[in-house]
Amino acid sequence: MKVLVGQGSCGIATGAKKTANEFEQQIRALGLKNVTVDKTGCVGLCFLEPIVDVYNDAGLLEARYVKIQPSKVSDIVNKHLIGGEPVRDFTISEEDQGFIQKQEKIVLRNCGLINPEHIEEYIAVGGYEATRKVLTSMSQDEVIEQIKESGLRGRGGAGFPTWFKWNAAKQNEADIKYMVCNADEGDPGAFMDRSVLEGDPHAVIEGMIIGGFAIGAAEGIIYVRAEYPLAIARLEIAMAQAREKNFLGTNIMGTGFHFDIRIKAGAGAFVCGEETALIASLEGERGMPRLKPPFPAQKGFWQKPTNINNVETFANVPFIITNGGAAFAAFGTEKSKGTKVFALAGKIKKGGLVEVPMGLPLKEVIFGIGGGIKNDKAFKAVQMGGPSGGCIPAALIDTPVDYENITKTGAIVGSGGMIVMDETTCMVDMARYFLDFTRKESCGKCNYCRIGTKRMLEILERITRGEGKDGDIELLEELAEKVKDGSMCGLGQTAPNPVLTTIRYFRNEYEDHIYRKKCTAHSCTALLTFTITNACIGCTLCAKKCPVAAISGKIKEKHVIDQEKCIKCGKCEEVCKFNAILRD
Repeated sequence: MKVLVGQGSCGIATGAKKTANEFEQQIRALGLKNVTVDKTGCVGLCFLEPIVDVYNDAGLLEARYVKIQPSKVSDIVNKHLIGGEPVRDFTISEEDQGFIQKQEKIVLRNCGLINPEHIEEYIAVGGYEATRKVLTSMSQDEVIEQIKESGLRGRGGAGFPTWFKWNAAKQNEADIKYMVCNADEGDPGAFMDRSVLEGDPHAVIEGMIIGGFAIGAAEGIIYVRAEYPLAIARLEIAMAQAREKNFLGTNIMGTGFHFDIRIKAGAGAFVCGEETALIASLEGERGMPRLKPPFPAQKGFWQKPTNINNVETFANVPFIITNGGAAFAAFGTEKSKGTKVFALAGKIKKGGLVEVPMGLPLKEVIFGIGGGIKNDKAFKAVQMGGPSGGCIPAALIDTPVDYENITKTGAIVGSGGMIVMDETTCMVDMARYFLDFTRKESCGKCNYCRIGTKRMLEILERITRGEGKDGDIELLEELAEKVKDGSMCGLGQTAPNPVLTTIRYFRNEYEDHIYRKKCTAHSCTALLTFTITNACIGCTLCAKKCPVAAISGKIKEKHVIDQEKCIKCGKCEEVCKFNAILRD
């Protein structure tokens, strides 16, 4: 019998290591020789962590336990591991189980099932068989043809055909070529790449080996942000194990093909998600984009042909080679093939990782899988594509999730972040948040990106403070177009998207901020007014908790807020038990 404890970053953050330690201690104390405790990555159910799966000796799942803190371990050990009966009070509900059942998993097929630190478990589920197939029975052109047939497009944001990039790098002759994995996941609310690296690092390594063979590269580099220490640690373990098994290094599997990988820990610069800025960083320079052409496939790292794909793209490759390009293309739409991993975050009931076929409507992802909006509030919008994307309103909830249809809304699929917003989200403030992010992350090379984003941010900050003026919306639109046109790389070219989409779909909120000096979402602090209604019974609790003594009144009489003193912290609303505080 095996107890498998989910220990991705999300599980560890909720106490999974303590839970695992408690299982080990109790099993050891009771002398249960037939029970082992093991670890795995994130299965995607982040909202239910820590997760514990119990497998029988035949390898079949007997029970999936959720939200298991050390205090619950004793019941599971005594009633299930010893008594043979699962503890139904702790098992996953049928409704939550639907979170997994409604997905189609290719990239995440092993996450939450295998121990990412044991290469034998990856091999047991077919790992490195695709590598063996490629190195022993396929040519470079045949590999690229399978990728072409699959319709795989880059999962890092742009959606560029993977086969085309591989073929371009292959056709450029050089003594040295490089295969680079972009793991510099920088979008707020995105954690797809991190979870794959933590839960199934060998899939990424194998995808890079196959890609290296296809383009004729002998060296691979994984550029991963230093803020992902667990991902880096598991990658290092996986690479060491792959070298021991002769899947990495010289003369792989005795085929005469040489390929090895090293890790470069990035400093967390968002602009390094752009491939030429990433290359500059690899070379020890400041991460700043370069003019194209030449493209990296022609002159990339150290001016040698270089191919760059992101984590999810590489993780798809072993499946495609093993099952054939047509098997992958069977999922998705005509132009957007396969599946896509998304990170559900924000005001959603079931936050976590999902993998669905391209073309599934947004409504099915957010409500069918994600369970809808927290506290059953009204769905307002979803931000897709991070700072480079845009906000899609509730009216477009039936939009299919694929590259073409999402682009039509003004957003982008991007790397896969989905930040869900409810009625309490101010769309002007949301645009301000993302523009503040891109302004800080701009490398400063282009005038329009460096200065234009700053000027746009200043306008948005004025508007959210209630200092907006007539013409601000038009000025934002004018600046947005100039920043898009005048910027060299994708950061500047897409930075205005959150502003443009919020103006496009929520112009009324901008107008309310500017002309009525009101935030319809009751979110922007400077535009709020707190008043006490007749529901007040004079309990004095709000007056006691007010940090600036802005509330006065006698016991058992209605209280009053001095608006000049009020700092709009909302503490009175928070402590009032009688709903007597009106936020307007």
